[in-house]
Amino acid sequence: MTSSAVPAYRRMSVEQRREQLLAAALDLFGHRRPEDVSVEDVAAAAGVSRPLVYRYFPGGKQQLYEAAVLGAAEELVGRFGVPAEGPPTQRLADALDSYLAYVDEHDAAYGALLRGGGVVGTSRTDAIVDGVRSGAAQQVLHHLGVSEPGPRLSMMVRSWIASVEAVSLLWLDNGKQPALPELRGWLVDHFTALLLATALTDPEAAEAAALALSQETAISPGRVLLENITTLFP
Repeated sequence: MTSSAVPAYRRMSVEQRREQLLAAALDLFGHRRPEDVSVEDVAAAAGVSRPLVYRYFPGGKQQLYEAAVLGAAEELVGRFGVPAEGPPTQRLADALDSYLAYVDEHDAAYGALLRGGGVVGTSRTDAIVDGVRSGAAQQVLHHLGVSEPGPRLSMMVRSWIASVEAVSLLWLDNGKQPALPELRGWLVDHFTALLLATALTDPEAAEAAALALSQETAISPGRVLLENITTLFP
């Protein structure tokens, strides 16, 4: 007669164990629909018992999901916080390098953050995800020198943030192609083009674009894009 095997686990601090369980949950949420992940799955992935998961997360899967989403969200917002030095489009490129590096290195966490929903999605998780978008938008507007944007400029920046999210998910689905530098360059050009198009009909965007362009250098992304457009359409 054989006895049931009890998962063996090494002794960890409270914080280490919590991080281990969150990492296991993030990986599962990132590769499956959240509603298809169970507490038992998380326990198995972490190599611990089911009761141990509940000891750290009494709310079960819902609490695990919310904690995982919050951790990924806080990290992503910080990726847009680059020093306010140099040409605006170069700062944006630096921020995107950091953001896309997170997508690349933590693809499961990113997928769990943006593809969540179903039975585990709540108003709290929706608010967390929206907080990422708002935080990123505030950082972008800061680099444009705008503290209180009007509706047109605000919509333009938020639409670009949504595009970055969608493109990042498609990039993961496409086997992480094209290469990150190419992807980042295209997204920066996308932002510059959106800003200039908005500037045609919105005085606030026109002022922000003029200020940004006055800080560009001969080799910064915004200036290079304008020169390439001029060459393409003389």
